[in-house]
Amino acid sequence: MSSRSSGSVGGGSTGGGGGSSAGGGAAVPLAVLLRREVASERTASERPELHSGLFSQAKKGEDFTFLKPECERLPGVPSSSFSAFGLFDGHNGNGAAIYTKENLLNNILSAVPADLNREDWLAALPRALVAAFVKTDKDFQTKARSSGTTVTFVIIDGLVITVASVGDSRCVLEAEGSIYHLSSDHRFDASKEEVDRVTESGGDVGRLNVVGGAEIGPLRCWPGGLCLSRSIGDQDVGQFIVPVPLVKQVKLSTAGGRLIIASDGVWDVLSAEAAFNCSRELPPAPAAEQIVKTAVQSKGLRDDTTCIVVDIIAEKTNSSMPLPKKQPGIGVFKNMFCKKKSSDSSSHSDREYMDPDIVEEIFEDGCALLSRRLDSEYPVRNMFKLFICAICQVELKPNQGISVHEDSSQPGSLRRWDGPFLCQSCQEKKEAMEGKRHSRGLIWRSVIYT
Repeated sequence: MSSRSSGSVGGGSTGGGGGSSAGGGAAVPLAVLLRREVASERTASERPELHSGLFSQAKKGEDFTFLKPECERLPGVPSSSFSAFGLFDGHNGNGAAIYTKENLLNNILSAVPADLNREDWLAALPRALVAAFVKTDKDFQTKARSSGTTVTFVIIDGLVITVASVGDSRCVLEAEGSIYHLSSDHRFDASKEEVDRVTESGGDVGRLNVVGGAEIGPLRCWPGGLCLSRSIGDQDVGQFIVPVPLVKQVKLSTAGGRLIIASDGVWDVLSAEAAFNCSRELPPAPAAEQIVKTAVQSKGLRDDTTCIVVDIIAEKTNSSMPLPKKQPGIGVFKNMFCKKKSSDSSSHSDREYMDPDIVEEIFEDGCALLSRRLDSEYPVRNMFKLFICAICQVELKPNQGISVHEDSSQPGSLRRWDGPFLCQSCQEKKEAMEGKRHSRGLIWRSVIYT
């Protein structure tokens, strides 16, 4: 998608009614009905207006976008509405970017039980995003295509923003005068931990050697010369280039905010602060255009350069941006929880219904290990069926599933017969990502790409 677009959404929470039936169903207690009513009214009041805009200038034609401001988890149920935005920066062809654009959201929704209320859906979303990214990568690789893509995928439900990302496209938020980075670059130059992970899994990371033995350019994984440590696709580089995303989930205050989602064609030139400053007084579509043109004007059109801008307007009395100017200092999250402990369960609903006066961080995890990312603490452990593959969602017979903790070296009480479980092919994928199984089809590329 290369044209500008805009949209708005609204809605309410997943509510419920109750009562008795002729078949003898138990009556719903009045206290439960009252709590549902309060929850429904509260969620409806925090559904913001969204306005989005897109602008792109193409060099190779490998950037693709996904803007769907009106989605429903349950078709025909407006209270299950959410919005989704994605940016896919392809390399070595556009196959991976197109495939991911067309399949990722469906894979996310299929990884979440359909009957969850809004609170549990938001809690289950980080794990579902991990499963969906891995499934999308696994399915694409069966098509024997060698292209790859970065992915930055954003889901907005009420005031809660959930971002999952691999690669070096970025999502940044400006809210209440501060800037928050909701993604992280998966470039070898940016993380020694990623270099160590890939080399320990069998990859070779180094700079390009030229005549005379000099090393130039960014750190890359060989063969292939990919400078990213995480992506979807890239099967000819090696399975240690993993599709496991960094996931961040935050909750805005009623002041709302502005999101910028852009490819590295923007971020190689502009800082987050410069991107917000150059577009501050503009609506989303002109803002996206201004950001792209400012980046291109500085160094020329060297790469596909794409930007999505989303304004989140939570206060009905303040329906027009501009956003406040950023004050000196760095945006700081108020941490609610990172991994929810069972002891916190009694206070979860209360926290959900508080009106935060700052941006609250709900969840963050960037670990590349599936045994950690697919394992679930409160409140999502009991939301998923035991005999379903945690990645591809196929049904498993009781003796077919392989625990994600198989051969796990994690300390603590985890046992390899504990769930969640994987099917045989997803277990093989997990082992390959961890360097325990040889990757298939490793070849040298004739072209080095980023």
